[in-house]
Amino acid sequence: MRMLQPGGIAPPFARYAHGVETPAGARLVATSGQLGLAADGTVPEGAEAQAALCFANIDAILAEAGADRRHVLRLNAYVTGRQHMAGYMAARDAWLAGGERLPASTLVIVSGFTRPEFVVEIEALAAV
Repeated sequence: MRMLQPGGIAPPFARYAHGVETPAGARLVATSGQLGLAADGTVPEGAEAQAALCFANIDAILAEAGADRRHVLRLNAYVTGRQHMAGYMAARDAWLAGGERLPASTLVIVSGFTRPEFVVEIEALAAV
């Protein structure tokens, strides 16, 4: 995969690439949006803790497909308010730490999710 960072446009203002090119013959893996819901049914407090759990769930889904976070082309994330952006971004940056190639990324503020305690949802697209 190759990060696309064309000259002549403003650089990304966070840890992501403007675009990512997939190599020929790659197999795509798409996750559903992951909420901060633990296997025991608990939901942690705060955007950073929920996002960390979302990323752990994404890791598990990718592993089942024979992939890992290095294969992620794109992240789509949703938070329920601007106050949750920093927590999400801290968890995302920790999840991407040490990676030389960054995925494309979108962060959107939404009005809510299925239950009021959820403040973050994240989905990923990977190429293996």
